[in-house]
Amino acid sequence: MNETILSEFGRSFSAVPAPVALLRLVAAMGLAGLIGAEREWRRQPAGLRTHILVSVAACLFVILGRELAALDFGGSGEQRNDPLRMIEAVTAGVAFLAAGIIFKSGGEVKNITTGASLWLAGAIGLGCGAGQMPLAAMATAIVLVVLVVLRALETRVWPRDKHHD
Repeated sequence: MNETILSEFGRSFSAVPAPVALLRLVAAMGLAGLIGAEREWRRQPAGLRTHILVSVAACLFVILGRELAALDFGGSGEQRNDPLRMIEAVTAGVAFLAAGIIFKSGGEVKNITTGASLWLAGAIGLGCGAGQMPLAAMATAIVLVVLVVLRALETRVWPRDKHHD
């Protein structure tokens, strides 16, 4: 029995080698961490840990999807793989989380930017899981420009007493 359990942990990856999977997970963590750090700096409700967890989870779902696709489920032609279904499932799950932090108070909608950044963290994780770290890094850079540079521009062009995300 112990050998059976130990063999489960010694099983090799079939579609994504373990070092590559680790690199993708760490990339998802690092890139989403940059966005989460900006949200922490702005004292928003979803920050560093939340963005990292969303991104790593999305990355893991893609890696698991690739691993499952490599398994033999009764012969060729019997299994259909649709990567869009995986993307849709992650997107729906992240949208549920993001919607939970958006609320209306005093006639104002609050935390919508943080909700959108969580959604993007999920997309970044999907990109990392698919092995598209350069694309995920480009998206991260764009998100950071939007969150930091555009916010500074907004406060200069459209000053308010209180600037809410």
